[in-house]
Amino acid sequence: MSVSGTTKILGVIGFPVSHSLSPLMHNAAIATLGLDYTYVPLPITVADLPTAIAGLRAIQSVQGFNLTIPHKIEVIPLLDEVTAIALAVGAVNTVKRIGDRLVGTNTDVAGFLEPLKQFSEQQLDCDWTARPAIVLGSGGAARAVVAACLELGCPVIHVVGRDPKKLKKFHGTMTSQLRDYNLRVHPWTSLPHLLEVAGIIINATPIGMASDPNTPISETEMMLLPDQAIAYDLIYTPRPTKFLQMAAARGLKAIDGLEMLINQGAIALEWWLDQPVPIGIMRQALLDHL
Repeated sequence: MSVSGTTKILGVIGFPVSHSLSPLMHNAAIATLGLDYTYVPLPITVADLPTAIAGLRAIQSVQGFNLTIPHKIEVIPLLDEVTAIALAVGAVNTVKRIGDRLVGTNTDVAGFLEPLKQFSEQQLDCDWTARPAIVLGSGGAARAVVAACLELGCPVIHVVGRDPKKLKKFHGTMTSQLRDYNLRVHPWTSLPHLLEVAGIIINATPIGMASDPNTPISETEMMLLPDQAIAYDLIYTPRPTKFLQMAAARGLKAIDGLEMLINQGAIALEWWLDQPVPIGIMRQALLDHL
């Protein structure tokens, strides 16, 4: 892939961001399409985010960018416009330059749902209205997960976090933005009591990412989950995470974040390029790497 003075730039903002596989899959798709684009990692701290967004706005060759931990919420006031889905979720993971405006949206919801839709097709008797959801974490990724669980039809969504103030804010924001669902927030100490009735448990925290040897729940807590529960980890490196290794050993259906990454990325790339993208190429690039 050659880069010239006319090359348009896409990227992913995060901190850390060195673990991201997004450049690999996006550049594979760009090469297949034969376009004069490149996708790069952009490590930016929370404190530097306003300056960075202003800088990217000034660089006319920057056509768009993704956002990952910890920027999905903080970026919103720095944008010119936010789509309805991103407003409903309260988190932005994809930004596009449209004229002189930066417009944010959220592709995480659709990306998260794709492997669960495939699971539903494989399990014809899968009734989401009988599957209470437990969401671990209360950041930007958790907001998208709550919206997705609402779309699935989960009867109640339990969000578990360690920071009481953050949980209270999360509950207030989400209940004002998304209507007609049963959202409850709990301190981490309540987790063992919730696990016994979970239909699906989702790790939306960074616990277990990359070289982190920790897991969001213990092996003892994993044993409390019902036999038909699904364990879903948004993390895709390492693959599988220790959380999913424990779930598989327990005999549970285990889903990692790779398909979510691929699907949300394909949706974002289509939005930036205004054309279909080769999702199969994106998937194969990641599978070859992993």
